[in-house]
Amino acid sequence: MNAKTKAPQEVLKEDSMWKQKEMINANYRGLARAHEDGRKVASTFVPGNLNELLMCFDFARNLPETNALQNGMRKKSGRMIMEAERAGHSEDVCTYVKADLGMMAQGNIGPTGDPLPTPDVLLLSYTGCFTFMKWFELVREQYDCETAMLHVPYQGDGTITSTMRDYVVKQLKEDIIPTLERVSGVKFDIDRLREYLKESAKAEDDLVWVLQSAKNTPSPIDAYFGGVYYIGPIFTAFRGTKEATDYYATLRKEIEERVRLGKGPITPDGELTEEKYRIVVEGPPNWTSFREFWKMFYEEGAVVVASTYTKVGGVYDQGFRHDPDNPLESLADYCLGCYTNLNLPSRADMLAKYVEDYQADGLLINSIKSCNSFSAGQLLLLRDVEERTGKPGAFIETDLVDPRYFSAANVKNRLESYFQMVNQKKQGTGVAA
Repeated sequence: MNAKTKAPQEVLKEDSMWKQKEMINANYRGLARAHEDGRKVASTFVPGNLNELLMCFDFARNLPETNALQNGMRKKSGRMIMEAERAGHSEDVCTYVKADLGMMAQGNIGPTGDPLPTPDVLLLSYTGCFTFMKWFELVREQYDCETAMLHVPYQGDGTITSTMRDYVVKQLKEDIIPTLERVSGVKFDIDRLREYLKESAKAEDDLVWVLQSAKNTPSPIDAYFGGVYYIGPIFTAFRGTKEATDYYATLRKEIEERVRLGKGPITPDGELTEEKYRIVVEGPPNWTSFREFWKMFYEEGAVVVASTYTKVGGVYDQGFRHDPDNPLESLADYCLGCYTNLNLPSRADMLAKYVEDYQADGLLINSIKSCNSFSAGQLLLLRDVEERTGKPGAFIETDLVDPRYFSAANVKNRLESYFQMVNQKKQGTGVAA
């Protein structure tokens, strides 16, 4: 078989990437059996999720965002989105929402082919995205199930005050916990919560170490594309479990060895042996063409050394850890501190610091057509970070899980032009954008 006709090369992944995939798939299998096994089901979101609290009541955890992105990676989301649009949902509605509603309309079969159960409770921790509230209103109409709403104040001034924390804790005590007790039939045990939070903090320590390993040259990881795999367990149904703690301990050892050997990140086509560009990325990835999108970077020798997307489920590298000594206050601070709950100056500070701390060559923004939480103000962020760091920035546009809004040729052309500009800047022959 010659080079032109040989079968496609198998996608290469680190052992930890395969392990997290199996963890996610196992959760889907558990969800499919949940009611048969006598377990109640909670649906919740990634930013500000109260996974440890839900585990105190033995809920199986379903995350609609994860369902949508997993369907996107499996090339299933396009049909689901069109199904939702035929039902009357606008093209401008978040494509996660439409993928979720379309999946339900097509029989509610999850990404792995396992059926997803009807939730017994919807738990919404509002963290900076109004769409979440409308999304769960639509889901509640579909399932006619109980809803628990935790209102999380926006960090308009860039700080978490004691008043904000007390407000969230009061809701946890007077509304959320009683609702979860009633739906589950399980009495709340704060010591049980403390044990889960201990596990969370261990995993968070190791995750931060892994993400900050990108400060090495060469970086042993890609903190955007590879980072998607690393954050999977801790951002979803596994934070607080010993399984997650073990996963992150294993991942850390794996990356420590790559640092020791001076190796670059693993890509789907093998190890990146030459790091030419170090980039910080703002905005979520495109899931429907994830591998193709990633390839546009590593073929140019570009490594993402820091990203904001890997902070949507917790800004642990800013110092936050779940604290078993202050369990409810810790949950409140977690919700209040999620990336999408930060104001634009705070986000600009974070991006500028990433460019400096990770010795990045520039900032790239992937603006998501249907995601206002990320996209609002991104051009202002770009200009601000360029001025503060002196490093060039660039702006591309894709979408989360709608394949109609990923123009491979357009994105590739913009990226190639940007890398050329970065190269000129590094050689002192160009000017900042």
